Amino acid sequence: MRALLQRVTEASVTIDGEVVGKIGKGYLVLLGVRTTDTQAEADWLAEKLHGLRMFEDADGKMNLGLDDVGGELLVVSQFTLYGDARKGRRPSYIDAAPPAISEPLYEYFVANLRGRGLTVETGRFGADMKVALINDGPATILLEKEHL
Repeated sequence: MRALLQRVTEASVTIDGEVVGKIGKGYLVLLGVRTTDTQAEADWLAEKLHGLRMFEDADGKMNLGLDDVGGELLVVSQFTLYGDARKGRRPSYIDAAPPAISEPLYEYFVANLRGRGLTVETGRFGADMKVALINDGPATILLEKEHL
């Protein structure tokens, strides 16, 4: 499981002209699921993301987490995070999990975050989404548990 995490002052997802998810200060999380991922990867990623300190304290250092700043999450499924463009001109998505695997893991991940008391908005799995954000910093981090 791979998450591209962007610290934002605001972010939203629009589908067919309708805003379906919107947050203020927090993280926009683009989530990719690999064919071999399980709930264990989702658990690890949710814990890592929840504990991450990417917000600035009074001294301007990244020392504060979501709970410290009342941050929110916007989680958007994005299979293209597993695109491989090393060969040719057209990316391969062979490592991206099919919807039968990725959608339940995406939903599990979102539920895990909500179970931690976090405010979580989402896009709509498999939809053509327009994502808008104001990246704060900019600050962007790629999170992924190494497969052994």
